[in-house]
Amino acid sequence: MSALFLATIEATEEAIINSLFAAKDMTGKDERTVKALPKKEVIEIMKRFNRIK
Repeated sequence: MSALFLATIEATEEAIINSLFAAKDMTGKDERTVKALPKKEVIEIMKRFNRIK
């Protein structure tokens, strides 16, 4: 794979991770609540699968 494609993949992955961690609990229509991801648990999972160090 060329360096350009590799850089694009890495930047996309970083953007997705950043958006997941930036999310907060939200309450919407009809008082439905969506909880933010538990950051500590997600980090442990990512470490287990060698996605982060």
